[in-house]
Amino acid sequence: MANQKDSMIQALIDYMEQHEQVMTTAESCTAGLILSELASVPGSGHLIDSGLVVYSPEAKQRYLHIDEEIFEKYSMTSEVLSCEMAKGALNNTQATIAVANTGIAGPAPSDDGTPIGTVCFAWAFRTEAGDHLFCETRQFDGDRNEVRLAAARHALSRVSHYHEQCLNNAADA
Repeated sequence: MANQKDSMIQALIDYMEQHEQVMTTAESCTAGLILSELASVPGSGHLIDSGLVVYSPEAKQRYLHIDEEIFEKYSMTSEVLSCEMAKGALNNTQATIAVANTGIAGPAPSDDGTPIGTVCFAWAFRTEAGDHLFCETRQFDGDRNEVRLAAARHALSRVSHYHEQCLNNAADA
């Protein structure tokens, strides 16, 4: 398992270097694990701008400038919120990639009934053709920390996939 994780992260590092990308994160349920996983490879620091752990709505508003209306209209575990988090992170840093997530790692479901293991992700990219935003929701099994780690690795595993879509969309334009 460790070799699979290491090869995925090394492939991402190679991809980011090839495309001159720098990452920031806005993490809720993973609490910094996305960036920690990337930083676990020696020499990856030049690919990292910053990382925010923003659990509370107040922290999301303060650091990512998310409108209070988002919290009133949508669940704390929603793709809308994860997208706003990614946009806020991208707009407040020098990064070219922002990865964000919000979800329920456990031990109990959310007040709105969202099941344990539900995580909403967003990836925002700044390219010469403009900004691009992608989101998805996934369900992970396991205890709290297994969900958090699986979510962090999933977030990283999708970066090059979505960045390639940005490049393909720009080429088609």
